[in-house]
Amino acid sequence: MLNTMTIPAKSGTATAAIVILHGWGANAQDVAFLCSLLKLDQVQFILPDAPFPFPYSPEGRMWYDLSESNFSSDFGQRSDLISSRQQLRDWLNSLEATTGIPLSRTILGGFSQGGAMTLDVGLSLPLAGLMILSGYQHSTLHPGATVPPILMVHGRQDMVVPLAAAQLAKKNLEGLGIAIDYQEFDIGHEISPLVLNEVYEFVQKILPGVGGN
Repeated sequence: MLNTMTIPAKSGTATAAIVILHGWGANAQDVAFLCSLLKLDQVQFILPDAPFPFPYSPEGRMWYDLSESNFSSDFGQRSDLISSRQQLRDWLNSLEATTGIPLSRTILGGFSQGGAMTLDVGLSLPLAGLMILSGYQHSTLHPGATVPPILMVHGRQDMVVPLAAAQLAKKNLEGLGIAIDYQEFDIGHEISPLVLNEVYEFVQKILPGVGGN
């Protein structure tokens, strides 16, 4: 089971959950700052660490190795990705038993490699929504019978994950008849205030009433 950091709802009683997946070489602590910036008082945030150690930093984690990859590759059959995919899916399916919050009230989101994992795993689960921030597509998409609402945000100046990778994922999703809320901003590989605003609006739209006063 994945190691996780949990940030309880500010209101004391969570009516929804948001899972945030960190990027390559980061960890759960690196995305924890987002939770305090989003005024979502009735949301419990759950931040898992990726299962594999990062080879270049003792604190870092990764969902799979990106050292010799580019974002136009097909990652689908990588053994480390297959392992992470299964661990993440199993962990998400176990969440309701520990939180009391069903997947239908849980949003899955991620940044960079975490965004790619969100797109990979989330399309086939009965989640409330998916948020792909500076992310990309691993391989062929496998949506379930019902696909959650999707937010994709990418920076036009992103020098890590090319904008073209996000645009390709958008094209492929739309080719499957999946509607997405897609936004581009003049930012780099980052979660800026512009991105946080899009996240807040998306959460409020699909889970009304979870914000602060």
